[in-house]
Amino acid sequence: MLQGKKNNETVEVSVASERAEAIGGVLIALFAALMAISQMVNGELEEEMMIAHNNVVSYSSWYQSKSIKESLKESELDYLGALIESGIVTGDKIETIELKMADVEKKITKYKSEKTEILLGSSVVGEENWVQDIEGKMGKITGVKQWEKLTQTYDYATKKFDYALLFYQICIVLGAVCIIIYDSPALQKGLIVLMIIFGITGTFLSIYGYTLAP
Repeated sequence: MLQGKKNNETVEVSVASERAEAIGGVLIALFAALMAISQMVNGELEEEMMIAHNNVVSYSSWYQSKSIKESLKESELDYLGALIESGIVTGDKIETIELKMADVEKKITKYKSEKTEILLGSSVVGEENWVQDIEGKMGKITGVKQWEKLTQTYDYATKKFDYALLFYQICIVLGAVCIIIYDSPALQKGLIVLMIIFGITGTFLSIYGYTLAP
């Protein structure tokens, strides 16, 4: 009678273990698929982040080149003004110098406007202040500050995906342990619960990271 009871218990443990193994296997497959999707999306976001970062550098250099040109023109304006004030230029030549100064002032104003658009972006300065084109098209500039913001946003989103991938990996490891420990249904159930918790957390972080992406 005692032997029969032990046999029944062994059968029940075996059935419960097999059931847990099956559930663990399904969960591993499910969360592995979700992890693969998250890795793909994360890779695309990291690529976009690198593009945004490169554009920050590129547009910053463009902004600096405009600043240098503006400084040179301001120096030229000061020099022309000094010529008139010193009395070196007299007579009809004063009018020529003044015309030249007016032209230089226009260029200085233009450079300042271009710098503002490059720094802030066409959408921020408004159509009436568009002065810088890209390949002949106006209003297409994404400003340095906008690129910086995009870089920070992509960086924050990718970090969420990194955490999500970590949770998925832990989830898969727990699933593997669950399958290996076939003689302890209670422990297997605990591991399955942990798998679900870690997997759901990873999924939530992935979705959150995706919603943060521009």
